[in-house]
Amino acid sequence: MTKENILHSNILGEGQPFIILHGFLGMGDNWKTHGKNLSEHGFEVHLVDQRNHGRSFWSNTFNYEILVQDLKQYCDAHELKNIVLLGHSMGGKTAMLFASQFPELVSKLLVADISPRFYPVHHDKILEGLSALNFDVLKSRSEADTALSDYISNLGIRQFLLKNLYWIEKGKLALRINLEVLKEKIAEVGEPLPSDARFDKETLFLRGDKSEYIAFEDEQLILNHFPKAKIVTISNSGHWLHAENPDDFFNAMLEFLN
Repeated sequence: MTKENILHSNILGEGQPFIILHGFLGMGDNWKTHGKNLSEHGFEVHLVDQRNHGRSFWSNTFNYEILVQDLKQYCDAHELKNIVLLGHSMGGKTAMLFASQFPELVSKLLVADISPRFYPVHHDKILEGLSALNFDVLKSRSEADTALSDYISNLGIRQFLLKNLYWIEKGKLALRINLEVLKEKIAEVGEPLPSDARFDKETLFLRGDKSEYIAFEDEQLILNHFPKAKIVTISNSGHWLHAENPDDFFNAMLEFLN
């Protein structure tokens, strides 16, 4: 196991390990505010970048089994056990599968706005917009935002995506995500949890009241995999519930953790 294939993370505070896994096209940094708040409640928070995202390594292999193995290697490298594990969207799928495969490492599981079911590909327009960004021409974030607005009208989603921009050299922007591989492997992101996956410890599913990612008909499926699951709806929020209603989201987490 080389240093190169250990996931990048930002670690805040000390106490019980609390790992946060971002969603598709995100990065650990998206969770910095919640991470800082959790670190003030007695947790050592690990804001992890999954492979092909953020500052973690790039690879042509991309599926949930491999994302789980990445996380296991990360836990081994940092000697983590008795972890609290939180995942949002794609990160939630990784977290569910990890908890079912390594229940001895996980004390509690939190899943933000994703169900164990299959999801059809629905990021086409976003990937098209990101692919169309021409960094030979674009010289600022605002120019990239204008270019992206032809594909994505929602400012919040554009701001989320543009967090992936960085200066690869003076005067030249690039994306932190491995866009080519993520486009090629996009169908993997919607894959369901295996039917025999099960985690018997306390689990919290958080859903946005304006989101369709966790439907009422998903509730029985959730309980089949996670018999001790509680499902809490966060008001005034969609799929990015942790950013859209951070106070209610954080309070729901704390109540569950306590």
